[in-house]
Amino acid sequence: MKITVIAGGVGGARFVRGVREHVRRSGQDHTIDVVVNTGDDWWLAGLRIWPDHDSILYTLAGQNDEQRGWGRRGESERVSEELRTWGVTPEWFTLGDLDLGTHIARTAWLRAGETPSDVAGRLGARWDLGVALHPATDDEIDTHIVTPDGERLHFQEWWTRHRAQLAVARFEQQGIESARPAPAALAAIAAADVILLAPSNPVVSIGPVLEIPGIRDALATASAPIVGVSPIIGGAAVRGMAEACLAVIGVSADAGAVARHYGARGRGGVLDGWLVGEEDAQAVPAIDAAAIAARAVPLWMKDADTSAALAADALAFAQALADLG
Repeated sequence: MKITVIAGGVGGARFVRGVREHVRRSGQDHTIDVVVNTGDDWWLAGLRIWPDHDSILYTLAGQNDEQRGWGRRGESERVSEELRTWGVTPEWFTLGDLDLGTHIARTAWLRAGETPSDVAGRLGARWDLGVALHPATDDEIDTHIVTPDGERLHFQEWWTRHRAQLAVARFEQQGIESARPAPAALAAIAAADVILLAPSNPVVSIGPVLEIPGIRDALATASAPIVGVSPIIGGAAVRGMAEACLAVIGVSADAGAVARHYGARGRGGVLDGWLVGEEDAQAVPAIDAAAIAARAVPLWMKDADTSAALAADALAFAQALADLG
């Protein structure tokens, strides 16, 4: 079976790890491709930073800092302190020394003419990830926020410095209109037997991927069933500040509302199925009525066992939808 996951952020990283764990436990010859959000990427101190990609990379490599939820474990921050002293990096964004090594290597390869897809392959080859990571696009589509009075900030400043508390009129992905899907991302969607939307932030992690011209068309014509996993459990985001992002686009922090935001594939959206938490079982009939098949299952990824069980539920649901034709 060829499994393709569309993901970003910490929730996406943990879900992908659960999919890998389930595949390894099953002993079956499944492959896992991950189409990774690039909307969070940005330039800092002359270095190209890929927050979502690196969260997934480090999580799968066993190198992530589980307590902070980002960066490498066992980090030091001497270089970051020196960069702040020189005024090259802001105080509100810390880069660990090991993390900086990744950014320096990536930027060197990019400056040498390699594509982001090439670079992702080189970074992933260092560890036995058990999956292939593909940037959604090789073009830069950095996300900015626009305030009600017209001020523009990079998403990372709004998210990290302002903790998503600054009023936002809209999100913009710079240059997304002319961006193209990365060839490997399109190939992973086309070849998939199952496509899963991870429980990532619907607005700034999954949203930018879906807005790249050509991605929605690829999903619309994919032969694989598409099953999404809700990032909202019991009316609250599992991690991060997704509620603030959803509010900007007028979507409630509700599992059913997020499903309807993505929409049914048969009605121009992207979903065939949607998994909600057991806490949100009452939302299933309304989601079904929106032409999206829904099931309530345990969604909390507390450890390897619960994460693998969630992946198994998602894959079994997708198989059931495929069997229905």
